[in-house]
Amino acid sequence: MTVKAHSRIVDEVDCRHPTRSIFRLLGRHKRGVAFAVFFFALKETPVWLLPVITGAVIDIVVSGGPASSLLLWTLIAFVALAQNFPNHLLYTRFFMRAVRQTGADLRNALASRLQSLSIGFHTRASSSIVQTKVVRDVENVEVMLQQVTHPLLSAVMVMVGALVMTAINVPAFLPVYALTIPIAVMLRAVLAKRSRERNEKFRREVEHFSARVGEMATLMPITRAHGLESTAVDRVAQGAEGVRTAGYSLDLLNGRFASLSWVSLQLLGVGCLVLAAWISISGWLPITAGQVVLLSSYFALLTGAVTGLLMLLPIVARGTESVRSIAEVLQEPDIEFNEGKSPVDAVAGGIALESVGFQFPDDDVPAITGIDLEITPGETIAFVGSSGSGKSTMLNLVLGFLRPTSGRIMLDGVDMESLDLRSFRRFVSVVPQESVLFEGSIRENIAYGLGDVSDERVLAALRDANALEIIEAQPDGWNTVVGERGARLSGGQRQRIAIARALVRDPRVLLLDEATSALDPASEAKVRDALGHLMQGRTTLVVAHRLSTIRSADRIVVLEKGRIVEVGPHDELIARNGRYAELHRVQTG
Repeated sequence: MTVKAHSRIVDEVDCRHPTRSIFRLLGRHKRGVAFAVFFFALKETPVWLLPVITGAVIDIVVSGGPASSLLLWTLIAFVALAQNFPNHLLYTRFFMRAVRQTGADLRNALASRLQSLSIGFHTRASSSIVQTKVVRDVENVEVMLQQVTHPLLSAVMVMVGALVMTAINVPAFLPVYALTIPIAVMLRAVLAKRSRERNEKFRREVEHFSARVGEMATLMPITRAHGLESTAVDRVAQGAEGVRTAGYSLDLLNGRFASLSWVSLQLLGVGCLVLAAWISISGWLPITAGQVVLLSSYFALLTGAVTGLLMLLPIVARGTESVRSIAEVLQEPDIEFNEGKSPVDAVAGGIALESVGFQFPDDDVPAITGIDLEITPGETIAFVGSSGSGKSTMLNLVLGFLRPTSGRIMLDGVDMESLDLRSFRRFVSVVPQESVLFEGSIRENIAYGLGDVSDERVLAALRDANALEIIEAQPDGWNTVVGERGARLSGGQRQRIAIARALVRDPRVLLLDEATSALDPASEAKVRDALGHLMQGRTTLVVAHRLSTIRSADRIVVLEKGRIVEVGPHDELIARNGRYAELHRVQTG
Protein backbone atom coordinates (compact mmCIF):
# COMPACT_ATOMS: atom_id res chain seq x y z
CA MET A 1 0.00 0.00 0.00
CA THR A 2 1.17 3.53 -0.75
CA VAL A 3 1.28 6.38 1.76
CA LYS A 4 -1.69 7.93 -0.07
CA ALA A 5 -3.68 4.69 0.31
CA HIS A 6 -2.84 4.64 4.03
CA SER A 7 -4.08 8.22 4.43
CA ARG A 8 -7.36 7.32 2.71
CA ILE A 9 -7.94 4.55 5.26
CA VAL A 10 -7.21 7.04 8.05
CA ASP A 11 -9.96 9.27 6.61
CA GLU A 12 -12.40 6.35 6.33
CA VAL A 13 -12.11 5.11 9.94
CA ASP A 14 -14.00 7.20 12.49
CA CYS A 15 -14.34 6.18 16.14
CA ARG A 16 -17.68 8.05 16.36
CA HIS A 17 -19.22 6.04 13.50
CA PRO A 18 -17.71 2.53 13.55
CA THR A 19 -20.48 0.93 11.47
CA ARG A 20 -20.15 3.57 8.78
CA SER A 21 -16.38 3.05 8.88
CA ILE A 22 -16.82 -0.66 8.16
CA PHE A 23 -18.98 0.06 5.11
CA ARG A 24 -16.39 2.56 3.89
CA LEU A 25 -13.63 -0.02 4.26
CA LEU A 26 -15.63 -2.62 2.32
CA GLY A 27 -16.42 0.07 -0.23
CA ARG A 28 -12.76 0.00 -1.20
CA HIS A 29 -13.53 -3.41 -2.75
CA LYS A 30 -16.89 -2.61 -4.37
CA ARG A 31 -16.44 -4.94 -7.34
CA GLY A 32 -15.59 -8.02 -5.26
CA VAL A 33 -18.36 -7.33 -2.73
CA ALA A 34 -20.91 -6.84 -5.53
CA PHE A 35 -19.97 -10.18 -7.11
CA ALA A 36 -20.14 -11.82 -3.67
CA VAL A 37 -23.68 -10.51 -3.05
CA PHE A 38 -24.77 -11.66 -6.51
CA PHE A 39 -23.51 -15.22 -6.02
CA PHE A 40 -24.93 -15.26 -2.48
CA ALA A 41 -28.38 -14.39 -3.83
CA LEU A 42 -28.14 -17.32 -6.25
CA LYS A 43 -26.95 -19.83 -3.68
CA GLU A 44 -29.66 -18.83 -1.19
CA THR A 45 -32.46 -19.59 -3.66
CA PRO A 46 -33.42 -22.88 -1.88
CA VAL A 47 -34.06 -21.05 1.40
CA TRP A 48 -37.07 -19.14 0.11
CA LEU A 49 -38.01 -21.60 -2.66
CA LEU A 50 -38.28 -24.80 -0.56
CA PRO A 51 -41.37 -23.63 1.39
CA VAL A 52 -43.12 -23.05 -1.96
CA ILE A 53 -42.11 -26.56 -3.09
CA THR A 54 -43.23 -28.04 0.24
CA GLY A 55 -46.60 -26.28 0.08
CA ALA A 56 -47.16 -27.39 -3.54
CA VAL A 57 -46.30 -31.02 -2.74
CA ILE A 58 -48.73 -31.02 0.23
CA ASP A 59 -51.49 -29.61 -1.95
CA ILE A 60 -50.76 -32.33 -4.56
CA VAL A 61 -51.05 -34.97 -1.85
CA VAL A 62 -54.27 -33.49 -0.44
CA SER A 63 -55.84 -33.24 -3.91
CA GLY A 64 -54.65 -36.73 -4.90
CA GLY A 65 -52.34 -35.88 -7.81
CA PRO A 66 -51.30 -35.79 -10.52
CA ALA A 67 -48.04 -37.67 -9.84
CA SER A 68 -46.30 -35.97 -12.79
CA SER A 69 -46.42 -32.68 -10.88
CA LEU A 70 -44.33 -34.29 -8.13
CA LEU A 71 -41.60 -35.04 -10.69
CA LEU A 72 -41.54 -31.40 -11.82
CA TRP A 73 -41.24 -30.04 -8.27
CA THR A 74 -38.56 -32.65 -7.49
CA LEU A 75 -36.52 -31.48 -10.49
CA ILE A 76 -36.89 -27.83 -9.43
CA ALA A 77 -35.76 -28.69 -5.90
CA PHE A 78 -32.75 -30.67 -7.21
CA VAL A 79 -31.56 -27.80 -9.44
CA ALA A 80 -32.06 -25.24 -6.66
CA LEU A 81 -30.06 -27.31 -4.18
CA ALA A 82 -27.28 -28.39 -6.57
CA GLN A 83 -26.42 -24.83 -7.64
CA ASN A 84 -25.71 -23.91 -4.01
CA PHE A 85 -22.26 -25.55 -3.99
CA PRO A 86 -20.54 -23.70 -6.88
CA ASN A 87 -22.18 -20.38 -6.05
CA HIS A 88 -21.23 -20.69 -2.38
CA LEU A 89 -17.61 -21.22 -3.39
CA LEU A 90 -17.73 -18.15 -5.63
CA TYR A 91 -19.33 -16.09 -2.84
CA THR A 92 -16.63 -17.20 -0.40
CA ARG A 93 -13.85 -16.45 -2.87
CA PHE A 94 -14.98 -12.90 -3.62
CA PHE A 95 -16.15 -11.89 -0.16
CA MET A 96 -13.37 -13.37 1.94
CA ARG A 97 -10.80 -11.88 -0.43
CA ALA A 98 -12.34 -8.48 0.34
CA VAL A 99 -12.42 -9.21 4.10
CA ARG A 100 -8.81 -10.41 4.27
CA GLN A 101 -7.64 -7.48 2.16
CA THR A 102 -9.51 -5.11 4.47
CA GLY A 103 -7.68 -6.67 7.43
CA ALA A 104 -4.34 -6.30 5.65
CA ASP A 105 -5.20 -2.69 4.72
CA LEU A 106 -5.98 -1.88 8.36
CA ARG A 107 -2.76 -3.48 9.64
CA ASN A 108 -0.69 -1.67 7.02
CA ALA A 109 -2.42 1.63 7.76
CA LEU A 110 -1.78 1.14 11.50
CA ALA A 111 1.90 0.37 10.86
CA SER A 112 2.21 3.44 8.63
CA ARG A 113 0.44 5.66 11.17
CA LEU A 114 2.60 4.37 14.02
CA GLN A 115 5.68 5.33 12.01
CA SER A 116 4.39 8.88 11.55
CA LEU A 117 3.31 9.42 15.17
CA SER A 118 5.69 11.40 17.34
CA ILE A 119 8.18 9.85 19.71
CA GLY A 120 6.12 11.46 22.48
CA PHE A 121 3.19 9.20 21.58
CA HIS A 122 5.37 6.09 21.61
CA THR A 123 6.82 7.13 24.97
CA ARG A 124 3.31 7.33 26.43
CA ALA A 125 1.82 4.27 24.72
CA SER A 126 2.51 0.73 25.87
CA SER A 127 3.98 -1.41 23.08
CA SER A 128 1.81 -4.31 24.23
CA ILE A 129 -1.36 -2.23 23.84
CA VAL A 130 -0.25 -1.10 20.37
CA GLN A 131 0.39 -4.73 19.46
CA THR A 132 -3.09 -5.67 20.70
CA LYS A 133 -4.65 -3.07 18.43
CA VAL A 134 -2.72 -4.25 15.36
CA VAL A 135 -3.30 -7.97 15.98
CA ARG A 136 -6.40 -8.60 18.12
CA ASP A 137 -8.59 -5.65 17.14
CA VAL A 138 -8.08 -6.11 13.39
CA GLU A 139 -8.79 -9.82 13.84
CA ASN A 140 -12.06 -8.92 15.63
CA VAL A 141 -13.09 -6.80 12.64
CA GLU A 142 -12.32 -9.69 10.26
CA VAL A 143 -14.25 -12.16 12.44
CA MET A 144 -17.22 -9.80 12.63
CA LEU A 145 -17.35 -9.42 8.84
CA GLN A 146 -16.93 -13.16 8.36
CA GLN A 147 -19.57 -14.24 10.90
CA VAL A 148 -22.14 -11.47 10.45
CA THR A 149 -22.31 -10.97 6.69
CA HIS A 150 -23.57 -14.46 5.82
CA PRO A 151 -26.53 -14.40 8.28
CA LEU A 152 -27.28 -10.77 7.40
CA LEU A 153 -27.45 -11.44 3.66
CA SER A 154 -29.37 -14.65 4.29
CA ALA A 155 -31.93 -12.78 6.40
CA VAL A 156 -32.34 -10.17 3.67
CA MET A 157 -32.78 -12.86 1.00
CA VAL A 158 -35.28 -14.75 3.18
CA MET A 159 -37.20 -11.57 3.90
CA VAL A 160 -37.38 -10.57 0.24
CA GLY A 161 -38.28 -14.10 -0.88
CA ALA A 162 -40.86 -14.56 1.87
CA LEU A 163 -42.54 -11.22 1.21
CA VAL A 164 -42.63 -11.74 -2.55
CA MET A 165 -43.95 -15.32 -2.39
CA THR A 166 -46.48 -14.44 0.34
CA ALA A 167 -47.66 -11.45 -1.70
CA ILE A 168 -48.22 -13.82 -4.62
CA ASN A 169 -49.95 -16.58 -2.61
CA VAL A 170 -51.64 -14.95 0.44
CA PRO A 171 -51.21 -11.14 0.28
CA ALA A 172 -53.63 -10.59 3.16
CA PHE A 173 -51.14 -12.22 5.53
CA LEU A 174 -48.31 -9.72 4.90
CA PRO A 175 -49.10 -7.40 7.88
CA VAL A 176 -48.41 -10.28 10.30
CA TYR A 177 -44.79 -10.38 9.14
CA ALA A 178 -44.38 -6.73 10.08
CA LEU A 179 -44.65 -7.68 13.79
CA THR A 180 -41.06 -8.96 13.72
CA ILE A 181 -39.71 -5.47 13.00
CA PRO A 182 -40.81 -3.62 16.21
CA ILE A 183 -39.81 -6.59 18.34
CA ALA A 184 -36.32 -6.70 16.80
CA VAL A 185 -35.89 -2.93 17.08
CA MET A 186 -37.01 -2.95 20.71
CA LEU A 187 -34.59 -5.74 21.62
CA ARG A 188 -31.74 -3.99 19.81
CA ALA A 189 -32.46 -0.74 21.66
CA VAL A 190 -32.42 -2.56 25.01
CA LEU A 191 -28.96 -4.01 24.29
CA ALA A 192 -27.19 -1.17 22.43
CA LYS A 193 -25.99 1.21 25.14
CA ARG A 194 -25.15 -1.36 27.80
CA SER A 195 -23.41 -3.56 25.24
CA ARG A 196 -21.17 -0.74 24.08
CA GLU A 197 -20.24 0.24 27.63
CA ARG A 198 -19.38 -3.32 28.65
CA ASN A 199 -17.48 -4.07 25.42
CA GLU A 200 -15.40 -0.93 25.89
CA LYS A 201 -14.66 -1.86 29.49
CA PHE A 202 -13.69 -5.38 28.42
CA ARG A 203 -11.37 -4.00 25.70
CA ARG A 204 -9.69 -1.65 28.16
CA GLU A 205 -9.14 -4.50 30.60
CA VAL A 206 -7.61 -6.67 27.83
CA GLU A 207 -5.27 -3.82 26.83
CA HIS A 208 -4.30 -3.28 30.47
CA PHE A 209 -3.66 -7.00 30.85
CA SER A 210 -1.53 -7.05 27.66
CA ALA A 211 0.56 -4.21 29.09
CA ARG A 212 1.06 -6.19 32.32
CA VAL A 213 2.18 -9.29 30.41
CA GLY A 214 4.58 -7.23 28.28
CA GLU A 215 5.94 -5.61 31.43
CA MET A 216 6.43 -9.04 33.03
CA ALA A 217 8.37 -10.31 30.00
CA THR A 218 10.61 -7.22 29.94
CA LEU A 219 11.34 -7.35 33.67
CA MET A 220 11.93 -11.11 33.79
CA PRO A 221 15.70 -10.88 34.51
CA ILE A 222 15.13 -8.28 37.29
CA THR A 223 12.23 -10.29 38.73
CA ARG A 224 14.18 -13.54 38.89
CA ALA A 225 17.36 -11.88 40.16
CA HIS A 226 15.53 -10.38 43.15
CA GLY A 227 13.28 -13.34 43.89
CA LEU A 228 10.12 -11.40 43.03
CA GLU A 229 8.38 -14.15 41.08
CA SER A 230 5.30 -14.13 43.32
CA THR A 231 5.00 -10.33 43.02
CA ALA A 232 5.11 -10.55 39.22
CA VAL A 233 2.51 -13.33 39.22
CA ASP A 234 0.25 -11.29 41.52
CA ARG A 235 0.46 -8.23 39.22
CA VAL A 236 -0.51 -10.33 36.20
CA ALA A 237 -3.24 -12.05 38.24
CA GLN A 238 -4.77 -8.65 39.04
CA GLY A 239 -4.95 -7.89 35.32
CA ALA A 240 -6.38 -11.34 34.59
CA GLU A 241 -9.04 -10.79 37.26
CA GLY A 242 -10.04 -7.52 35.60
CA VAL A 243 -10.42 -9.32 32.25
CA ARG A 244 -12.41 -12.13 33.90
CA THR A 245 -14.79 -9.77 35.70
CA ALA A 246 -15.41 -7.55 32.67
CA GLY A 247 -15.77 -10.57 30.37
CA TYR A 248 -18.18 -12.36 32.72
CA SER A 249 -20.34 -9.23 33.03
CA LEU A 250 -20.45 -8.99 29.23
CA ASP A 251 -21.31 -12.70 28.92
CA LEU A 252 -24.25 -12.35 31.33
CA LEU A 253 -25.62 -9.41 29.36
CA ASN A 254 -25.29 -11.32 26.07
CA GLY A 255 -26.90 -14.43 27.63
CA ARG A 256 -29.94 -12.54 28.89
CA PHE A 257 -30.35 -10.84 25.54
CA ALA A 258 -29.99 -14.10 23.57
CA SER A 259 -32.64 -15.87 25.67
CA LEU A 260 -35.06 -12.93 25.53
CA SER A 261 -34.68 -12.69 21.73
CA TRP A 262 -35.22 -16.40 21.17
CA VAL A 263 -38.29 -16.71 23.41
CA SER A 264 -39.95 -13.56 21.97
CA LEU A 265 -39.55 -14.56 18.34
CA GLN A 266 -40.41 -18.24 18.86
CA LEU A 267 -43.65 -17.23 20.58
CA LEU A 268 -44.38 -15.01 17.59
CA GLY A 269 -43.70 -17.96 15.26
CA VAL A 270 -46.10 -20.23 17.14
CA GLY A 271 -48.70 -17.47 17.05
CA CYS A 272 -48.31 -17.19 13.28
CA LEU A 273 -48.84 -20.95 12.79
CA VAL A 274 -51.97 -20.96 14.98
CA LEU A 275 -53.34 -17.85 13.27
CA ALA A 276 -52.83 -19.30 9.75
CA ALA A 277 -54.47 -22.58 10.81
CA TRP A 278 -57.44 -20.76 12.40
CA ILE A 279 -57.98 -18.60 9.28
CA SER A 280 -57.93 -21.75 7.11
CA ILE A 281 -60.36 -23.67 9.38
CA SER A 282 -62.74 -20.75 9.84
CA GLY A 283 -62.80 -20.03 6.13
CA TRP A 284 -62.17 -16.37 6.80
CA LEU A 285 -59.62 -16.48 3.92
CA PRO A 286 -59.32 -19.16 1.22
CA ILE A 287 -56.05 -20.73 2.50
CA THR A 288 -55.16 -24.32 1.60
CA ALA A 289 -53.27 -26.73 3.86
CA GLY A 290 -50.17 -26.27 1.71
CA GLN A 291 -50.41 -22.48 2.09
CA VAL A 292 -50.66 -22.86 5.88
CA VAL A 293 -47.38 -24.80 5.76
CA LEU A 294 -45.92 -22.17 3.38
CA LEU A 295 -46.88 -19.25 5.66
CA SER A 296 -45.68 -21.05 8.77
CA SER A 297 -42.40 -22.01 7.09
CA TYR A 298 -41.75 -18.47 5.91
CA PHE A 299 -42.52 -17.01 9.29
CA ALA A 300 -40.27 -19.58 10.94
CA LEU A 301 -37.52 -18.61 8.49
CA LEU A 302 -38.10 -14.91 9.19
CA THR A 303 -38.09 -15.29 12.95
CA GLY A 304 -35.09 -17.62 12.72
CA ALA A 305 -33.20 -15.11 10.58
CA VAL A 306 -34.04 -12.20 12.89
CA THR A 307 -33.13 -14.32 15.94
CA GLY A 308 -29.83 -15.21 14.29
CA LEU A 309 -29.09 -11.57 13.59
CA LEU A 310 -29.91 -10.57 17.15
CA MET A 311 -27.64 -13.34 18.43
CA LEU A 312 -24.84 -11.82 16.36
CA LEU A 313 -25.17 -8.41 17.99
CA PRO A 314 -22.52 -9.25 20.63
CA ILE A 315 -20.08 -10.04 17.80
CA VAL A 316 -21.04 -6.79 16.07
CA ALA A 317 -20.57 -4.90 19.34
CA ARG A 318 -17.12 -6.44 19.80
CA GLY A 319 -16.18 -5.67 16.20
CA THR A 320 -17.35 -2.06 16.31
CA GLU A 321 -15.52 -1.56 19.61
CA SER A 322 -12.39 -2.84 17.88
CA VAL A 323 -12.97 -0.28 15.11
CA ARG A 324 -13.04 2.42 17.80
CA SER A 325 -9.82 1.01 19.23
CA ILE A 326 -8.12 1.06 15.82
CA ALA A 327 -9.39 4.61 15.25
CA GLU A 328 -7.66 5.73 18.47
CA VAL A 329 -4.35 5.19 16.65
CA LEU A 330 -5.43 6.23 13.16
CA GLN A 331 -6.95 9.47 14.48
CA GLU A 332 -4.25 10.22 17.06
CA PRO A 333 -3.31 13.88 16.38
CA ASP A 334 0.21 13.71 17.83
CA ILE A 335 1.96 13.12 14.52
CA GLU A 336 5.24 14.37 13.14
CA PHE A 337 4.29 16.77 10.35
CA ASN A 338 6.54 16.29 7.33
CA GLU A 339 4.13 16.39 4.41
CA GLY A 340 4.75 19.23 1.97
CA LYS A 341 8.08 20.21 3.52
CA SER A 342 11.35 20.40 1.60
CA PRO A 343 13.20 17.09 1.21
CA VAL A 344 16.86 16.90 2.21
CA ASP A 345 19.02 15.67 -0.67
CA ALA A 346 22.46 16.19 0.88
CA VAL A 347 23.87 16.92 4.33
CA ALA A 348 27.22 18.58 5.07
CA GLY A 349 26.71 18.29 8.82
CA GLY A 350 26.60 21.89 10.02
CA ILE A 351 24.13 22.31 12.91
CA ALA A 352 23.28 25.51 14.77
CA LEU A 353 21.01 25.88 17.79
CA GLU A 354 19.76 29.45 18.18
CA SER A 355 18.17 30.32 21.55
CA VAL A 356 16.61 26.84 21.63
CA GLY A 357 14.27 25.93 24.43
CA PHE A 358 12.04 22.93 25.01
CA GLN A 359 9.42 22.10 27.62
CA PHE A 360 7.53 18.82 27.84
CA PRO A 361 3.74 19.31 27.88
CA ASP A 362 3.20 17.94 31.39
CA ASP A 363 6.25 19.58 33.01
CA ASP A 364 6.29 22.88 34.87
CA VAL A 365 9.99 23.51 34.23
CA PRO A 366 11.63 23.61 30.76
CA ALA A 367 13.95 20.70 29.94
CA ILE A 368 16.38 23.10 28.25
CA THR A 369 16.45 26.90 28.00
CA GLY A 370 18.32 29.41 25.83
CA ILE A 371 20.71 27.01 24.12
CA ASP A 372 23.08 28.68 21.63
CA LEU A 373 25.53 26.32 19.99
CA GLU A 374 27.12 26.16 16.54
CA ILE A 375 28.52 22.83 15.33
CA THR A 376 30.72 22.75 12.23
CA PRO A 377 30.66 19.82 9.77
CA GLY A 378 32.81 16.93 10.97
CA GLU A 379 33.08 18.25 14.54
CA THR A 380 32.62 15.99 17.57
CA ILE A 381 30.58 17.52 20.38
CA ALA A 382 30.07 15.75 23.71
CA PHE A 383 27.28 16.59 26.15
CA VAL A 384 27.88 15.93 29.86
CA GLY A 385 26.06 16.83 33.03
CA SER A 386 24.12 15.37 35.90
CA SER A 387 20.96 13.32 35.36
CA GLY A 388 18.08 15.45 34.10
CA SER A 389 20.34 18.21 32.80
CA GLY A 390 18.95 17.89 29.25
CA LYS A 391 21.57 15.79 27.45
CA SER A 392 19.23 13.29 25.77
CA THR A 393 16.75 16.09 25.02
CA MET A 394 19.48 17.78 22.98
CA LEU A 395 19.98 14.65 20.86
CA ASN A 396 16.23 14.22 20.33
CA LEU A 397 15.94 17.86 19.22
CA VAL A 398 18.73 17.49 16.66
CA LEU A 399 17.19 14.23 15.42
CA GLY A 400 13.80 15.96 15.12
CA PHE A 401 12.02 13.61 17.51
CA LEU A 402 11.26 16.73 19.56
CA ARG A 403 10.56 20.19 18.11
CA PRO A 404 11.80 23.31 19.92
CA THR A 405 9.15 25.21 21.84
CA SER A 406 11.30 28.32 21.39
CA GLY A 407 14.20 29.26 19.14
CA ARG A 408 15.22 27.27 16.08
CA ILE A 409 17.67 24.62 14.87
CA MET A 410 19.50 25.14 11.58
CA LEU A 411 20.83 22.33 9.38
CA ASP A 412 23.45 23.58 6.92
CA GLY A 413 21.91 27.04 7.21
CA VAL A 414 18.26 25.93 6.73
CA ASP A 415 15.64 25.98 9.48
CA MET A 416 14.84 22.32 10.28
CA GLU A 417 11.21 23.29 10.84
CA SER A 418 10.90 23.68 7.06
CA LEU A 419 12.50 20.30 6.24
CA ASP A 420 11.09 16.81 5.81
CA LEU A 421 12.95 15.23 8.70
CA ARG A 422 12.36 11.72 7.37
CA SER A 423 14.64 12.53 4.44
CA PHE A 424 17.20 14.14 6.81
CA ARG A 425 17.39 10.98 8.91
CA ARG A 426 18.61 8.99 5.91
CA PHE A 427 21.91 10.78 6.52
CA VAL A 428 21.90 10.06 10.28
CA SER A 429 22.90 7.01 12.33
CA VAL A 430 22.18 6.50 16.02
CA VAL A 431 24.00 4.16 18.40
CA PRO A 432 22.03 4.04 21.67
CA GLN A 433 23.09 2.77 25.09
CA GLU A 434 21.52 -0.62 24.43
CA SER A 435 21.30 -1.49 20.76
CA VAL A 436 18.24 -3.44 19.69
CA LEU A 437 18.55 -6.13 17.03
CA PHE A 438 15.62 -7.87 15.41
CA GLU A 439 15.27 -11.63 15.12
CA GLY A 440 17.17 -12.27 11.91
CA SER A 441 20.70 -12.97 10.74
CA ILE A 442 23.65 -10.76 11.61
CA ARG A 443 23.89 -9.66 7.97
CA GLU A 444 20.19 -8.80 7.82
CA ASN A 445 20.57 -6.66 10.94
CA ILE A 446 23.52 -4.77 9.50
CA ALA A 447 21.89 -4.15 6.09
CA TYR A 448 18.46 -3.42 7.57
CA GLY A 449 16.44 -1.21 5.22
CA LEU A 450 19.20 -0.76 2.63
CA GLY A 451 18.01 -3.30 0.07
CA ASP A 452 20.72 -4.96 -2.01
CA VAL A 453 24.02 -4.21 -0.23
CA SER A 454 27.24 -5.78 -1.53
CA ASP A 455 29.13 -8.28 0.61
CA GLU A 456 32.25 -6.11 0.34
CA ARG A 457 30.43 -3.14 1.86
CA VAL A 458 29.12 -5.23 4.76
CA LEU A 459 32.57 -6.76 5.36
CA ALA A 460 34.17 -3.31 5.43
CA ALA A 461 31.62 -2.16 8.01
CA LEU A 462 32.24 -5.25 10.15
CA ARG A 463 36.00 -4.76 9.93
CA ASP A 464 35.85 -1.10 10.96
CA ALA A 465 33.45 -2.02 13.80
CA ASN A 466 35.92 -4.62 15.17
CA ALA A 467 33.15 -7.19 14.63
CA LEU A 468 34.81 -9.68 12.27
CA GLU A 469 35.79 -11.87 15.23
CA ILE A 470 32.08 -12.09 16.15
CA ILE A 471 31.28 -13.46 12.69
CA GLU A 472 34.16 -15.92 12.75
CA ALA A 473 33.02 -17.30 16.12
CA GLN A 474 29.49 -18.03 14.90
CA PRO A 475 28.58 -21.46 13.44
CA ASP A 476 26.94 -19.93 10.34
CA GLY A 477 29.02 -16.79 10.05
CA TRP A 478 26.98 -13.69 9.33
CA ASN A 479 23.98 -15.88 8.48
CA THR A 480 23.70 -16.80 12.17
CA VAL A 481 20.31 -15.80 13.62
CA VAL A 482 20.84 -13.51 16.62
CA GLY A 483 17.55 -14.31 18.39
CA GLU A 484 14.89 -11.90 19.63
CA ARG A 485 16.46 -8.50 20.45
CA GLY A 486 19.89 -10.07 19.78
CA ALA A 487 19.64 -12.33 22.84
CA ARG A 488 22.30 -14.78 21.53
CA LEU A 489 24.98 -12.09 21.53
CA SER A 490 26.65 -10.33 24.43
CA GLY A 491 26.13 -6.64 25.08
CA GLY A 492 29.48 -5.72 23.57
CA GLN A 493 28.83 -7.88 20.51
CA ARG A 494 25.40 -6.32 19.98
CA GLN A 495 26.94 -2.86 20.25
CA ARG A 496 29.61 -3.61 17.65
CA ILE A 497 26.97 -5.03 15.28
CA ALA A 498 25.02 -1.80 15.81
CA ILE A 499 28.16 0.21 14.97
CA ALA A 500 28.61 -1.88 11.79
CA ARG A 501 24.96 -1.10 10.97
CA ALA A 502 25.75 2.61 11.34
CA LEU A 503 28.99 2.36 9.32
CA VAL A 504 27.39 0.60 6.35
CA ARG A 505 25.06 3.62 5.97
CA ASP A 506 27.99 6.07 5.77
CA PRO A 507 26.09 8.75 7.75
CA ARG A 508 26.95 12.44 7.74
CA VAL A 509 25.59 12.97 11.27
CA LEU A 510 26.19 10.51 14.09
CA LEU A 511 24.43 10.43 17.46
CA LEU A 512 25.91 8.35 20.29
CA ASP A 513 23.72 8.08 23.39
CA GLU A 514 25.91 6.60 26.15
CA ALA A 515 27.02 3.93 23.69
CA THR A 516 29.57 2.33 26.06
CA SER A 517 28.10 2.91 29.53
CA ALA A 518 26.60 -0.59 29.86
CA LEU A 519 29.76 -2.49 28.86
CA ASP A 520 32.56 -4.15 30.78
CA PRO A 521 36.07 -2.64 30.36
CA ALA A 522 37.23 -5.21 27.77
CA SER A 523 34.12 -4.77 25.61
CA GLU A 524 34.24 -0.99 26.09
CA ALA A 525 37.78 -0.84 24.71
CA LYS A 526 36.75 -2.70 21.54
CA VAL A 527 33.61 -0.63 21.11
CA ARG A 528 35.49 2.63 21.71
CA ASP A 529 38.01 1.67 19.03
CA ALA A 530 35.12 0.87 16.64
CA LEU A 531 33.49 4.20 17.45
CA GLY A 532 36.76 5.91 16.55
CA HIS A 533 36.45 4.54 13.00
CA LEU A 534 32.77 5.49 12.90
CA MET A 535 33.29 9.11 13.98
CA GLN A 536 35.98 9.98 11.46
CA GLY A 537 34.88 12.79 9.15
CA ARG A 538 31.34 12.90 10.53
CA THR A 539 29.48 15.43 12.64
CA THR A 540 29.14 13.55 15.91
CA LEU A 541 27.05 14.33 18.99
CA VAL A 542 27.88 12.25 22.04
CA VAL A 543 26.08 11.84 25.36
CA ALA A 544 28.29 10.16 27.94
CA HIS A 545 28.41 9.55 31.68
CA ARG A 546 31.94 8.16 31.57
CA LEU A 547 34.08 11.22 30.94
CA SER A 548 37.01 9.00 29.96
CA THR A 549 35.20 8.18 26.71
CA ILE A 550 35.01 11.81 25.51
CA ARG A 551 38.52 13.13 26.12
CA SER A 552 39.15 13.33 22.38
CA ALA A 553 35.98 15.31 21.60
CA ASP A 554 36.58 18.62 19.82
CA ARG A 555 34.39 20.37 22.35
CA ILE A 556 32.60 19.29 25.51
CA VAL A 557 29.33 21.00 26.40
CA VAL A 558 28.49 20.93 30.11
CA LEU A 559 24.76 21.16 30.88
CA GLU A 560 23.09 21.87 34.21
CA LYS A 561 19.36 22.35 34.68
CA GLY A 562 18.83 22.68 30.94
CA ARG A 563 21.44 25.41 30.41
CA ILE A 564 25.00 25.43 29.03
CA VAL A 565 27.42 26.29 31.83
CA GLU A 566 30.73 25.44 30.11
CA VAL A 567 32.02 24.69 26.62
CA GLY A 568 35.53 23.69 25.55
CA PRO A 569 38.05 20.86 25.01
CA HIS A 570 38.85 18.47 27.84
CA ASP A 571 42.21 20.01 28.88
CA GLU A 572 40.83 23.56 28.80
CA LEU A 573 37.83 22.65 30.97
CA ILE A 574 40.06 20.84 33.49
CA ALA A 575 42.24 23.94 33.69
CA ARG A 576 39.20 26.17 34.37
CA ASN A 577 38.45 24.10 37.48
CA GLY A 578 34.71 24.55 36.99
CA ARG A 579 31.76 22.16 36.84
CA TYR A 580 33.44 19.78 34.35
CA ALA A 581 36.57 19.54 36.49
CA GLU A 582 34.33 18.75 39.48
CA LEU A 583 32.61 15.92 37.57
CA HIS A 584 36.00 14.63 36.45
CA ARG A 585 37.38 14.55 40.00
CA VAL A 586 34.30 12.63 41.22
CA GLN A 587 34.76 9.95 38.55
CA THR A 588 38.54 9.60 38.88
CA GLY A 589 38.41 9.52 42.69
